[in-house]
Amino acid sequence: MLSDSIVFGAGGFIGRSLVAELLRGGHRVAAAVRDSGDALTSWLDGEGVDRAGLTVVRADITLPGLGLSGQGLALEGLSGVRDVYNTAARFAFGIDADQARAVNVTGAVHVVEWAASLPELRRVVHISGYRMVAADDGPPDYGRLGAYEASKQEADAAVRTRCRELGVPLSIANPSTVIGPDQYVGLASVVSELWQGRLRALPGGPEILLPVVALDYFVRFLAALPEHDESAGRAYWVLDEATPTLPELIGLLAQHMGVRAPHRSVPVGLLRRLPRTITRADPETLSFLSTDRYDTASTRALAESHGLSAPPVETALRQWADDLVATRFGRTVRCRRPYGFHSVGGSRTWLIGERRRPDYVFLHGLPLNADAWEGTVERLDAPSLAADLPGFGRSGPGEGSLDDWLTDLLHPVETRPVLVAHSLACGPALRYAAARPDRLSALVLVAPPFLQPPSSGLLRSPLAAPLLRTTPAPRLARSLGLPEDDALDGLVTDLRRAGAAHRVIAAVRTAHGQREELRRLFRDLPSPVELVVGSEDPLAEAVDSPVTVIEGAGHYPQITHPAALAGCLASCRDRVGAP
Repeated sequence: MLSDSIVFGAGGFIGRSLVAELLRGGHRVAAAVRDSGDALTSWLDGEGVDRAGLTVVRADITLPGLGLSGQGLALEGLSGVRDVYNTAARFAFGIDADQARAVNVTGAVHVVEWAASLPELRRVVHISGYRMVAADDGPPDYGRLGAYEASKQEADAAVRTRCRELGVPLSIANPSTVIGPDQYVGLASVVSELWQGRLRALPGGPEILLPVVALDYFVRFLAALPEHDESAGRAYWVLDEATPTLPELIGLLAQHMGVRAPHRSVPVGLLRRLPRTITRADPETLSFLSTDRYDTASTRALAESHGLSAPPVETALRQWADDLVATRFGRTVRCRRPYGFHSVGGSRTWLIGERRRPDYVFLHGLPLNADAWEGTVERLDAPSLAADLPGFGRSGPGEGSLDDWLTDLLHPVETRPVLVAHSLACGPALRYAAARPDRLSALVLVAPPFLQPPSSGLLRSPLAAPLLRTTPAPRLARSLGLPEDDALDGLVTDLRRAGAAHRVIAAVRTAHGQREELRRLFRDLPSPVELVVGSEDPLAEAVDSPVTVIEGAGHYPQITHPAALAGCLASCRDRVGAP
């Protein structure tokens, strides 16, 4: 199969999305990667992209000839390539200059030299960077700029020169920070500090601009470049002109995520003099803190002629923040169900799943989050909604009570779901069922603490919060009876956010004081309640309600025995009928 386009760096953040865009546009695409390409094809499958027009080839742009020899039919299919995209780059701060130059400079020139041999070449598209506007005429200063930025400036000049020498038609795209799923570098580190409550002051002043551009829009723009003859020999600054200044941008994200935005700023000159242990900023990122503005008139004109429009920048930023938090800034795998922050009961609440027509609604206990239900939800294979309780997990603190929050959470639900509550959440779930029995098809309480032995005095003591916040993950897992897997990382990350551990312990104390009240409410509840406990965490007294005991489970059967719990819930739903 003859390919009409080739993408170098096809396994990267921008490269794979460009491959997807070209395939969706009907192109026959050669994806050049350094490995087998399995990660790329798996990602494309997950995005629902038809791979019929895809050929994967191994390439190493740091080598003359790109290391493409000896791949038989795959190479024969490259003879028809018209458009060559170089999205490969060594994008990291603090790297060695030789490492950066090998890919960003030497590799980029190698791509141009290989492209010059193509009989049907129409265009080479090279990705540079928006800070090219600040580049000097002379050689870049690696000591001042750092290896990444300096190598990109050197590459910009080297690629232009080599294209002129070889008569290669060139288009350059100079993107700002490209935001989208799996972008965890640069501005993402600032958002991470904001999320963790460690961003005490903003870098720079009120006019600092770190422009962004949405990934989907950027790859559509790249795909359109070769279609326009007038784009040959030109460079395009691709960024969203509506990007707010850095203080406004951080304020927008803080409001969306339910955290506090800093109101102070530190001048760039002072940041350069302060040690990194204080600023928590890589020195190489400081050159991006600028008040420069950029001419995007030619970019706008080309985009409009091709019918391209970027999503509202505020929407793109909020969605990116959701993606960052969903993966704990790249440390965990993204959930395939809908997720994000919503306003619920005065809290910026993290929700996963179906908001309006769920068959099940899941509420976690302490010190967990909504991810704890993932194994159970997967096995149920039914529409569900899981939420991080206000002030816990990824949700911001609420303004009212948990009862008010739960009422607001379930207000837009159009079904009569099975409400499944674990541990701490059993209290508000029980009160909701007592006040609105017609809104639920069933109530399932998992490990209800008011019917079990009381929590230890240590857990309610002033020592508990600092211990909870600083306990290493393996020790925390052992104390809770949880497996040491990737899910534990998210739990530990949540507990180390500002104020999180204190809120957990305060909630434990409150729940302890409500034990008698909840026992009375449970006994008087007119509608049936089903209980689920682990054999290692039994009830402390006999009850009239049905009780399912999961053998071998402790206080967290949804994590240790998700299949058994899913079976219990499915049986419950079958008994009461579908919502």
